Amino acid sequence: MAKAYDVPADLLIGRLTETLKKEDIVQPSWIPFVKTGAHAVKPPQQSDWYYTRCASLLRKIYLHGPIGINDLRSMYGGTKPVGYGGAHHRDAGGAIIRTAVHGLEKLGYLDKVEGKGRTISHEGMKKLDRLSTEILNELITKNPNLKKYS
Repeated sequence: MAKAYDVPADLLIGRLTETLKKEDIVQPSWIPFVKTGAHAVKPPQQSDWYYTRCASLLRKIYLHGPIGINDLRSMYGGTKPVGYGGAHHRDAGGAIIRTAVHGLEKLGYLDKVEGKGRTISHEGMKKLDRLSTEILNELITKNPNLKKYS
């Protein structure tokens, strides 16, 4: 069985986005109007960017968990130019990450560890591993040399 780190991240996140759209994760009403952080110039242009962020968060917690909200804000942040000087790092918006994590917890994909942050639950691990296996099998049909990774 393939794991989440065995397949390309963009393929896994794209497939996970499509499955999260079909589930009961609720998109907040303020999502069309917000930027992703102080470093961003404009809001995201894709209409389903919230589901992509949820999928990306689930993968990142799978790889790096247990991890807290502030660490995730730092990872999703970026640089913002400041006058004539160089750019400085700005953290991503916390409300977006927090509501996405709460939504994933309601679905049962994440667990909270007191004092350490969030970690992936057994149900979330099963979902990611199953999707990773499907993606790897599709990649093997295109390139048989990848058979050694399954």
